[in-house]
Amino acid sequence: QVQPVESGGGLVQAGGSLRLSCAVSGRTFSIFRMGWFRQSPGKEREFVADISWSGSTTAYADSVKGRFTISRDNAKNTVYLQMNSLKPEDTAVYYCAARSAGGRYESGYWGQGTQVTVSS
Repeated sequence: QVQPVESGGGLVQAGGSLRLSCAVSGRTFSIFRMGWFRQSPGKEREFVADISWSGSTTAYADSVKGRFTISRDNAKNTVYLQMNSLKPEDTAVYYCAARSAGGRYESGYWGQGTQVTVSS
C-alpha cells in the first residue's frame, strides 16, 4: 500500500501563490509517477501535473503551464506543487495520486484532497 497525504491548501487572492505538499509513505518502491489532480464542483476531475518518482520527467496541463511547478524531495518522500499567479478558476480540491509502472492513476493510490480557494 501507498499512502499519499496532501497539505498546504487554503484561501488566497488572485495573483497569489500557494505550495501544496504530498507526503508519501508505505511501499514507495512501487511508485512510478506521482501526480496532482483537481476537481471543482460540478466538474470532472482533471489532470494538473505529474512527475516521475526519480524526479527526472514532468508533465503539465496546458492550463497551468508556466504558473505551476511540480517537484519532489527524495529524502522526504514528498512531492510539491508550487502554484503561482493563481486565478479564481484554479479553485478546486487538489488531490495527490501515485501510480505504478504500467498502471493508471485511476487505479492507483489517492490522498484525501486539500481545498484551494482563489478569490477575485
